[in-house]
Amino acid sequence: MAAITASMVAELRAKTDAPMMECKKALTEADGNMDKAEELLRVKLGNKAAKAGSRITAEGVVAASIGGTTGALLEVNCETDFVTKNDSFLALARAAAELIAKNDPADIAALGALPYSQDGFGPTLEDVRKGLIGKIGENMSFRRFKRFSGSSKLVSYLHGTRIGVVVEFEGDEVAAKDVAMHVAAMKPVALSSNDVPAELIEKERAVATGKAEEDRKAAEAAGKPAQSAEIVAKRIEGGVQKYLKEVSLLNQPFVKNDKQTVEQMLKAANTTIKGFTLYVVGEGIEKKADDFAAEVAAQVAAAKQAA
Repeated sequence: MAAITASMVAELRAKTDAPMMECKKALTEADGNMDKAEELLRVKLGNKAAKAGSRITAEGVVAASIGGTTGALLEVNCETDFVTKNDSFLALARAAAELIAKNDPADIAALGALPYSQDGFGPTLEDVRKGLIGKIGENMSFRRFKRFSGSSKLVSYLHGTRIGVVVEFEGDEVAAKDVAMHVAAMKPVALSSNDVPAELIEKERAVATGKAEEDRKAAEAAGKPAQSAEIVAKRIEGGVQKYLKEVSLLNQPFVKNDKQTVEQMLKAANTTIKGFTLYVVGEGIEKKADDFAAEVAAQVAAAKQAA
């Protein structure tokens, strides 16, 4: 059985907004597995457990560069929020996005090898990165990027420096820009329901199945008759279909007019979205969380032993 620390409970609470004791119970049941514990909480507490799931702890910026039908979206990470406001760091991120759009590097290593000079460092982008690490005194890295090219038009939207979106479209640029803003706000996972990854659908089906089982147990404990297997199956599938509508861009209520879907808004504007890419700084990165209570306790114990 894995040891459940206070920092693990705090991390799960930050992700889910669930009560502390429920977080501890879920972690214990999941034997310390954070993803499994989050799923267990969603089964027990419903969607409340996913409310804070988008909170990101890693620092950095997203930069974009668009020129006609060619463009790039890039995430650059650093250690603290302080550096994300540094002019040299921001200049490096913007320049790297432009280099990606212009040169189409194959990967991060190829990006770093491209010619570039800044702040007296060079002659490559990687040399500038290393030079700024020494100058600023904090590590920084190019995490991921995507280059766009082809016949589709492009628009980008940056919400501050932490969220970036590029939309590929045909039709009205204003409508496409509105979609980019919508994506930044609502964070869909796919263009349409058919494009939602199978693993996400199965995870949601497992959550719906678990919730149905919890409801069955509650009804049984209350002496109420259990629902038929057919009704339960319909409830589970209904939950999955509801999820698909919530996470697919075209089915989401449009943020500027929730009386119509994004698909309806686009149809009225005679515009087609070919695809979108959303970067959120630190997404998927686990930032080390120090267990200060445990650290203080250890220091106190050590002091007692020394005495």
